[in-house]
Amino acid sequence: MIKTFAQLLAEEKIDTIESALKAALTNANESPFWSQKVMPLAQALLAVLVPLRDQRLLFDPEGKPQPRLTPALLLRWCDLVSLKTLAFTLQKSNEAGRLLRTSLQEEACAAYAPVDLTLLGTYLSSYMVNLENEALDFPIAHYNLHTGIAGALEPLMK
Repeated sequence: MIKTFAQLLAEEKIDTIESALKAALTNANESPFWSQKVMPLAQALLAVLVPLRDQRLLFDPEGKPQPRLTPALLLRWCDLVSLKTLAFTLQKSNEAGRLLRTSLQEEACAAYAPVDLTLLGTYLSSYMVNLENEALDFPIAHYNLHTGIAGALEPLMK
């Protein structure tokens, strides 16, 4: 049985979701330039969102609890500012040993297990996002390029 991306995001492992995305990219009429940039973004997102899903600690960019990982939620995190905020939220949470900066219930936040930020950090660094000082901005040209990549990912989530 073929699963939709909504089903894959809700229940499958990262490698299964990535395989489906690669297959969708192969079948898409997307420019090779955009196609080769989509997977690093998807991998960075999945590397942090799937562990949060598995811990039942998903939240949206405003910090509000989310019951499941959906294409819509994944796409909301595609904004470069949101991704940067997510990286800093998880970094601070990893250091504190509890999920911070959300409105999830305290008991759930206390059960947070650290999430590996390697792929997300590598992706953000490639777009000149400063990972040491959250207040520093990044070049608008990098934001525009990232927006194009996110736009190429969106039709694949249908």
